[in-house]
Amino acid sequence: QVQLVESGGGLVQAGGSLRLSCAASGRTFIRFTVGWFRQAPGKERDFVATIIQSGGTTYYADSVKGRFTISRDTVKNTVYLQMNSLKPEDTAVYYCAAGTGWGTLLATSDYAYWGQGTQVTVSS
Repeated sequence: QVQLVESGGGLVQAGGSLRLSCAASGRTFIRFTVGWFRQAPGKERDFVATIIQSGGTTYYADSVKGRFTISRDTVKNTVYLQMNSLKPEDTAVYYCAAGTGWGTLLATSDYAYWGQGTQVTVSS
């Protein structure tokens, strides 16, 4: 069992930056693949980025590649999502999730544990 708590969301102007944090308790994060997803109003929850357990390989959705960076601090048991060059279309509730599967996990069904979400709003 693992509990996830996101933080770091807020309101930012287009072109700005935010760093989201996902803190885990209960079990060490290194045993999980951790992903970030986002959900805009009236839309499905979409994959954003993932960092694979053990090796730390990362993978990004095309829409955020080159702008977002996912990273992991094993000492703090926290995963981060650094978001730069933000656009209005990045506005959504951002969720972190943890799964025990191997490989690149892109679907919401691949993840067993979810945080409560943090709102990111990008103004134009």
